[in-house]
Amino acid sequence: MADDRSVTQPLLAEEKDFDFDKETLTPPVTQSPKRKRSRGWKLFRRIVLFSLLWILIHRWLFGLAFHGLRRKDADAEVGKAHGCAGRKNLWMTDAFLRPPKPHVPFGRKAEELFLAVPNSASAIGASRQYAGKPHLAGSDGDLQTAMDFLALLQRELGLPNSTSAPIFPAGSEESRNATLSIHELNEPAAWVDVYYPVMNTPLNRTLEILDGDKVAWSADLEEHADDPDKDGDAWTYYGAVPTWHGLSRGGEATGKLIYADYGRKEDYDDLVDKGVNFTGAIVLTRYGGIFRGLKVKRAQDLGAAAVLIYSDPRDDGTVTVENGYDAYPNGPARNPRSVQRGSVQYLSVYPGDPTTPGYPAYENATRTEGSNIPGIPSLPISWENAKVLLKEIEGDKEGRTVKLVNQVDDKVTPIWNPMGVIPGHIKDEVVIIGNHRDAWVLGASDPSSGTVSVHEIIRGFGALLREGWKPLRTIVIASWDAEEYGLIGSTEWGEDFEDWIKEHVVAYLNLDSSVSGSRFGASASPSLAHLVRGTAEEIPHPTDPKRTLWDAHYDHGIYFGNNSDVTEKSGGCSSEMAGAAEDGLGIRPLGSGSDYTVFLQRIGIASADSGGFGSTLSDAVYHYHSIFDSEPWMERYGDPGFVKHVAVAKNLGLQALRIANSIVLPLNTTHYAFELEAYLDKVEELAATSSVTPNFVPLRASIKTLQIASLHLDREKFRAEYLLKHLINRWRHWHHCKHAFKKATSKIKKFFGFTDHKSELTQGRHHYEIVFEPVNNSSEVVPVTRAVTSQNDNSTVPEWPHVPHHPHFPWPKHPDHKHPDHKPKGPGRRFLRAVKHIRKINKKLATFESGFIHEAGIKDREWYRHLGVAPGKWLGYGATTLPALTEAITIEKNTTLAQYEADRLTGVIEKMVAALAA
Repeated sequence: MADDRSVTQPLLAEEKDFDFDKETLTPPVTQSPKRKRSRGWKLFRRIVLFSLLWILIHRWLFGLAFHGLRRKDADAEVGKAHGCAGRKNLWMTDAFLRPPKPHVPFGRKAEELFLAVPNSASAIGASRQYAGKPHLAGSDGDLQTAMDFLALLQRELGLPNSTSAPIFPAGSEESRNATLSIHELNEPAAWVDVYYPVMNTPLNRTLEILDGDKVAWSADLEEHADDPDKDGDAWTYYGAVPTWHGLSRGGEATGKLIYADYGRKEDYDDLVDKGVNFTGAIVLTRYGGIFRGLKVKRAQDLGAAAVLIYSDPRDDGTVTVENGYDAYPNGPARNPRSVQRGSVQYLSVYPGDPTTPGYPAYENATRTEGSNIPGIPSLPISWENAKVLLKEIEGDKEGRTVKLVNQVDDKVTPIWNPMGVIPGHIKDEVVIIGNHRDAWVLGASDPSSGTVSVHEIIRGFGALLREGWKPLRTIVIASWDAEEYGLIGSTEWGEDFEDWIKEHVVAYLNLDSSVSGSRFGASASPSLAHLVRGTAEEIPHPTDPKRTLWDAHYDHGIYFGNNSDVTEKSGGCSSEMAGAAEDGLGIRPLGSGSDYTVFLQRIGIASADSGGFGSTLSDAVYHYHSIFDSEPWMERYGDPGFVKHVAVAKNLGLQALRIANSIVLPLNTTHYAFELEAYLDKVEELAATSSVTPNFVPLRASIKTLQIASLHLDREKFRAEYLLKHLINRWRHWHHCKHAFKKATSKIKKFFGFTDHKSELTQGRHHYEIVFEPVNNSSEVVPVTRAVTSQNDNSTVPEWPHVPHHPHFPWPKHPDHKHPDHKPKGPGRRFLRAVKHIRKINKKLATFESGFIHEAGIKDREWYRHLGVAPGKWLGYGATTLPALTEAITIEKNTTLAQYEADRLTGVIEKMVAALAA
C-alpha cells in the first residue's frame, strides 16, 4: 500500500494545469486501481465477525443462565442477611456439575473400589487385636480398644497425629462442639467422648445347698478352661471376669428352690395358677425366650428372693454330647462349665445409665436411684451346676434350702465412645454406622466380629478417600461402649444430642455381632427393608459363588449327628429375639437389644440392624457371653477363613454408600404404610380372641390414606430425580461447551491483542461450587457460591479474598442481596428449583419415621415413644408392633385404654399424611 501512495501524488499535482471537457473527455486516471482481496483474507474476516457475534450471544446466554451463580465471598453476606449461620450443604456443583476428575471414583466405580478392599487376612488380624484380651466396659482393656479404634480412624481418614489424644468428657465444650459441628466440617475428624454411668463389678459370689445349718453342696462358679493347647485364650483369661449379672442387685437370699422353665410371664403365671407360692423363693430358670432381666423382674413381682439362670443343652439342637459330639474345646458341643454373663437391667422399661433416665450421664450429673434395675439378687450358672439343682428339685429332700450371695461394687465408671466423621457434599444430612466394642470377656463373636467388619468398612472408606472421593452425605462412624450393660454408650450419646440427631440424621445402621453361626439375617425399619435385602442380593455368598449373601438366609449348620432328621425349628423359646414375624421381604422389625434402640424407639430415626450370621440348631454351639466366645473358637468353628466377616462388611458398607450417595434417599415409605395395615390385621386378630372390642375403622382409614399419600410421594420422587438428572446432564454438556469456547475465544482475543479483564479475576478457576443453606432451620435453601481451584488436589479449597461492596465492582451488578438480579435465571433457576424440590422430598423421607414418635410415650415405660414398634413389655429384645395398642389388649385387657390408643395412633398417622402431602 505504501508504493501505491507514492505513485499517485505527482499525478494529482498535474491535474490542476489542464481544462477538460467534462462531457467529451475522460479524465486521466489519477490513482492506481485497487487490488482484489484474496479469498483467504475474506474468509478470515468472516470467521472473525462470526466469532465476535458468537461471543456476544454466548456471553448473553450464559449471563442469563449463570449470573445468579457468579458470586464470590460477598454472597456470604446474602446468607447472613437471610438468617443463615454459616455455609452448609456445599455439594451440588462439586458432586454433580463440575467435570468429574478421571481418577476420582464415584457411583458404581466407588462401590467397586470399596468392595475390593475388605479381605480375610486383615479381618483375622483385627479380630486377634480386639478379641485377644478381655475388654469389659470401663476396664483398662476397654480403654485400650478405644484407643486402637481411634488410631484406626485417624489412619484411614487421613488425620494427622497429635501430641494429645482428642478425648473429651461428655458435657465439656470440646465434646459438645465435636458433635454439634459435624454438619459444618470440611475435613474428616475423630475423637472420643467419655460418659460416666453407674455400673457394677462382682466382689463375692457363692451358691450353696443347705441342709439345716450345714452346707450340703457348694458350687464352683468359675468357668474353667480344659485345654491350653486348643483354646489358649480361654485358659489364660478364665478368671479375668467373674461370672455375674451386670447391674444385678447386691445381697443374699436363702429359700426353697422353684423351677420356672424359661421364666417367661406365662411360665410364672402358669405356676401361680397351679398354686405355687413364690414368696421368699429362689427361682431357677433357663436362658431363652425373653430378655434375662425380665425373668428376674417377674420373679421379683411375685415376691421371690433371688433368681438363678443357666444355659440348657436342650436348646442346643442336634449339637450335644448325647448326640455324639465332644464338648468344646474338643468338639462343637457346649462346654458344661460355660456361663452366660449379661445385664439384668429391665430393658423394656428404659435402656442406658439407670441413674440418668432421659438425660446424659455427665460426670457431675444429678442421679436417681434407677427404676430399671432389679431389687433382688441374681446369678448366672453353668449347666454343670444347674444339673445339681434340678436333681435337688426332683428329689424329696425336706428341709433343704438354697443360699445365694451376690456382692457387687456399684460406682460411677467412665466409658469411651470413639467417633469418626467423613464430611459429605450435603453436610447436614448424616448417615451413622454404629457397633459396640465392649465385651463381657473376650467376645470374639459378640461384639468383636462386628467390630472387625466395621474395621474393614473403615479401611474401604479410607481407600476411597485416598482417591479423592467424597460422599454426597456425611458419614459418621461410632464405636459404642457399655452396650452389654444396657446399651449405655449409644443411649447416653442419643440423649445428649437428641435435637441434633432429629435435625440431621437420615438413617442409623447398626451392627452387633457379624458371625456366630451360618444363617444370615437382618432386621430394619420397613422403610429400609428393600435396601437391606437389595444389597444382600448383590453381595456374593461367602462360600458359594453361585449364590448371594441373601441366600444364606436359608443356610444351616453341618452338625446333625445321629439325628439327621432334626429340622431347623426350635422349641419356640431358644431365641431371645422372638417377637414380630418377618415381613414379605424376609426382614424383621426392630425391637431392642442393641444400639439402634435410642435412635429408633426414642428419636424416630429409620434404623437397620444388619444382624450378620446367627447360630442355628445344627451349628457348633455358640458360647454366648462366655469365656469360650474366643478367637480360637471363631477361627475353628465360627468362621474359618473369616469370609463371613468380610461379606458382612461389604454388605453394611454398601448400604451406607447407597444411603450416603443416592440423590433421593432410599427410604420406602410405601412399604412401611402397607406393613402398618398388616400390623393392624394382627391387632384385630388379638382383639377378636379377647373381650376387648375397640373401634378400628378410623385407624384403618387413616392407614389407607397414608398409603395413598405415600404412593403420590413415590411418583413425586421419580419425577424429581429424573428432572434433576436431566438438568445435571444439560449442565455438564453446557459446561463442557462453555469451557471449550472460552479457550477458543481467548486465543482469538489474544491474537487481536485484546485484554480479558474478567479472566484475570478468575485466573486458575473455571467453575463454582453451589452452597445450599437452610433458611431458619427449614428445608428452604438460598444459593451461595464460592470459587474452587481447578487443580486436582485434595487440599482445603482456597477462599476468595474479601471483596467489599463498591460502586465500581467489576461484575454486572453489585453483590448486594438487595439487587433482585441476583436471583438465578433460565437453566440456573430451574436447576436450583429442582434441587430444592429434592431437598424437600428427602426431608419428608428422613422424618417419616419420627412421625410415629409421641411425647407421652408408651404406658408404664414412657422412655419409649415410638407407637409403631417397640420391644415387647415382657419380651425385652423381640419387637411388638403397634405396641401401646397391642398391650392395651393383651396385657391391660382394657377396652377404654385400647380405644384411647387406637385414637392416639390414628391422630399420629393423620399428621404423617399431612406431612407427606405438604
